[in-house]
Amino acid sequence: MDEAALKRLVAVMLDENSIGRGNPDQEHERAIAIYDLVESNTFGVPGHDGGPYELLIALHDAKLAFDIRQEGGLTVITHILSLTPFRRILKDYFMVCESYYAAIRTATPAQIEAIDMGRRGLHNDGAKLLAERLNGKIDCDFDTARRLFTLVTALHWKG
Repeated sequence: MDEAALKRLVAVMLDENSIGRGNPDQEHERAIAIYDLVESNTFGVPGHDGGPYELLIALHDAKLAFDIRQEGGLTVITHILSLTPFRRILKDYFMVCESYYAAIRTATPAQIEAIDMGRRGLHNDGAKLLAERLNGKIDCDFDTARRLFTLVTALHWKG
């Protein structure tokens, strides 16, 4: 198997005991985020030659636990990521998303596009922060960090 095939996620699971099930809209958003992440990603563990990987995400005291496993279930490492640094970005992101959905009904295309550019900018800021927080723990490209941030937002979205 070539290195690109090894340095990737083949499965992402959410720990139902700590995260819980959402309403149907939340579950749909989570499923889309997971599908997009698994479909296209670059993911590795520094100093580990294994892979491909599976990722189990759990929530513990306002922290995300990334349980990184080799395909088949053997845990490689678990990283705990505080969500505190993400609070402002998540709050701003959801506020802009609400404005976007409200604008779709009444605003001009130019206004909608401006709001959407702001939403994408905040999403990129969240992805950059996530990449910084994972630096040295998980090797991933910006697009993968962006997809991981999409999943983080889906876990916090109230529907």
